[in-house]
Amino acid sequence: MTSRDSAIRTFQVWDYAVFACLFVVSSAIGVFFAVKGRKQVSSKEFLVGGRQMTFGPVALSLTASFMSAVTVLGAPSEVYRFGASFILFGIAYSFVVIFTAQLFVPVFYRSGITSTYEYLELRFCKVVRVAATLIYIVQTILYTGVVVFAPALALNQVTGFDLWGSIYATGIVCTFYCTLGGLKAVVWSDAFQMVVMLVGFMTVLVQGSWSTGGVNNVWHTSQAGQRLEVFDFDPSPLRRHTFWTITVGGTFTWLGIYGVNQSTIQRCISCKSETHARLALYFNLLGLLVILLCSVFSGLIMYTFYAACDPWTAQYIKAPDQLMPYFVMEILGEYPGLPGLFVACAFSGTLSTVAASINALATVTYEDLVSQCCGNISNQAATLISKGLCVVYGVACTSMAIAASHMGGIVQAALSIHGMCGGPMLGLFSLGILFPCANSKGAAGGLILGIALSFWVGIGAFLYPASSNSTHPLGLSTEGCFLANATFNATVATPMPPSVYEADSWYSISYLYYSAVGFLGTLVAGLVITCCTPPEDIKPGLIQPVCDIFCFCSDKMKRECWCGVDHEEEKLELENPDFMLAEGRRCSQEISPSTMEKRQSIALTTDLDV
Repeated sequence: MTSRDSAIRTFQVWDYAVFACLFVVSSAIGVFFAVKGRKQVSSKEFLVGGRQMTFGPVALSLTASFMSAVTVLGAPSEVYRFGASFILFGIAYSFVVIFTAQLFVPVFYRSGITSTYEYLELRFCKVVRVAATLIYIVQTILYTGVVVFAPALALNQVTGFDLWGSIYATGIVCTFYCTLGGLKAVVWSDAFQMVVMLVGFMTVLVQGSWSTGGVNNVWHTSQAGQRLEVFDFDPSPLRRHTFWTITVGGTFTWLGIYGVNQSTIQRCISCKSETHARLALYFNLLGLLVILLCSVFSGLIMYTFYAACDPWTAQYIKAPDQLMPYFVMEILGEYPGLPGLFVACAFSGTLSTVAASINALATVTYEDLVSQCCGNISNQAATLISKGLCVVYGVACTSMAIAASHMGGIVQAALSIHGMCGGPMLGLFSLGILFPCANSKGAAGGLILGIALSFWVGIGAFLYPASSNSTHPLGLSTEGCFLANATFNATVATPMPPSVYEADSWYSISYLYYSAVGFLGTLVAGLVITCCTPPEDIKPGLIQPVCDIFCFCSDKMKRECWCGVDHEEEKLELENPDFMLAEGRRCSQEISPSTMEKRQSIALTTDLDV
């Protein structure tokens, strides 16, 4: 370890060749679907792939999009610093996929919507729909900025490339194939990029295990360093990572990402049947667990390799998120092409996430804003507008990456954004789908309170970071570092902001609970306001019968859970393709003629796999 220095290593010719292949193939997929679909000018074809996708590519696309560079770079760093408790996210992923497949997707799929937020107008009112759409747009642009910045940082660390130049290159490629090929290009590009991610991870795992003396040495070193202490049942919500914060808080956080997120739902409803949509989610779960295991083992191998000399404490690198690329260059630097493969792995996650986000943003903007403000729009004009929106959001998401450089650790920053916005969104959709009594006034009031609570705790935690008593970072050694003493003499402590009472309690709550705070605030306030306001009639087809999941529920219990709605009549209505055309309740105005016409067209052509 004594020969290690802080010099930035550079790519060789083969590294550039491997890395360039990722961009070339991704762009080629966009060109292929643009040429293939040149005679199909329908916006439905562009935005939801004509609703003819199968579960295989959709499952790979979902996994690639949400296992982004945040996971490739950030998760191993989390394990390196805080231990293997990160693997408990597998429990949260399992709950999230089950809830999404059984509760949310059936309602969205059968209603024939294109934008998730169309449901909110059908269930509540137009004002709630527009508010939720605007929140989603802000949330997605912020999150995408984080995942664009992460691989650019990796590339800058291992090659010395200009940081912002690589960011703009990422944005240009994503915008290019997303604009040309639409959702089909996004899905198939994601499938290819998922394969690249797995190959990159496996390369690091194999070479890393060999460099550290084998799996047994990794296990014993990690155990000695307390990295294998996974189960911490401390119930305190102030602890950053415990069994409860990860399984409970993680479930709420990721359910906000999966269950009601436009990017996920859009690909589910692009499937040719509801069965394919559910299969896509369950096969996606397998992919999530595989990537999670790879991330955790990469972190343990990296800790074993640096057990005697932590490069972050010794200031060989500037941030913990640079640990993974620094480690890769140490173990793969002498093998031409392999460092390029790892960086391609990191960029694969980013390309898939950014492209999916751009496509989803374009969809909700067109469906929820443009089509509602304009009159009848031809298919050709709708497609051109959708492509133009892809370009606009490609520029916006790429530019947002500059703010990500000031947001700290990428995993916490990314999940914090999703928690602050996703929690209230999850609460809003849960009000509509799971609670037949909820009305539009309760939904609007609950959303306001949920957003206020989640942003209060999230912004407060950013201004007043939690102390080490809450985060519990594990020990790191610099005994084997040649420059350790000189480095520490030059280190100047950064003053912490003045403490306030909330900083030791409310602001110190685990970032994984931000979503739960927003969810509960929205749900409780929505139900309380509903009880204090006049009831409103609803269409049964907009509610998911939760009791159907439990086969032991009696008919009487089903009727009680449905507040008097006849359960068997509801099943018959769902089998009627015209059920979405029945009279709907609105709080501000009737659904526009263009939206009603689209509902009729979709309802008559969609295969309701009930």
